[in-house]
Amino acid sequence: MSSHAVVTGAGSGVGRAVALRLAREGWRVALIGRQPASLDETARLTGERADQLLPVPCDIRDAAAVARMAERVHAELGEVHLLVNAAGTNTPRRALAELSLFDYQDLLGTNLHGAYFCVQAFLPEMRRRGSGTIVNIVSDAGKQASPKAGAAYVISKFGLAGLTQSLNAEERAHGIRACAIFPGDIDTPLLDKRPQPPSPEARARMLRPEDVAECVWLCVSLPPHAVVEELVIRPR
Repeated sequence: MSSHAVVTGAGSGVGRAVALRLAREGWRVALIGRQPASLDETARLTGERADQLLPVPCDIRDAAAVARMAERVHAELGEVHLLVNAAGTNTPRRALAELSLFDYQDLLGTNLHGAYFCVQAFLPEMRRRGSGTIVNIVSDAGKQASPKAGAAYVISKFGLAGLTQSLNAEERAHGIRACAIFPGDIDTPLLDKRPQPPSPEARARMLRPEDVAECVWLCVSLPPHAVVEELVIRPR
């Protein structure tokens, strides 16, 4: 029987790398993101495995849209064994002195509320089945605040870490495990939203999305009775 996953933020960066890693292992993967063209590109990158991937455009900030997305995923894939919340954003104007209400709400909507909506969309079926894995891509900004990350991003990531802990506290008795991955700097398109994007030399010293995808695979491939509750990975 094939394994099925849902990956948010699958149009680029860590989400794309996770989807491609799962596809190599034979998983069928629902690709979730706002831009249909980016999701289609992720599917094309798998080559002959493209039929294992199901692009499903969705704005995860919208709870109703997430519910419709989950209905389609269940209809086309069936049971979902893994949810990876990898969608994330930031804003150049991120310091408290200049953070706008719009940007604050957008960050919380994407980085935290969207993950919560997706959890609530797929958790009931996992609970009924008595098994499932949820992996949240957090950030080391969810461990320690810094001006580099900005207040809204930090708040969202601390919340995502709390969501992961709550899942393990409440759902482990139902056979569900949740894993929080806390990466340091990753060379992804999100870096372009920094007030001063890093140089190519600085990017070369950072983690790659594929490094984080390997962490996800570790969390997923362990026996069902074992859970990596938190995993911190940083560039050497």
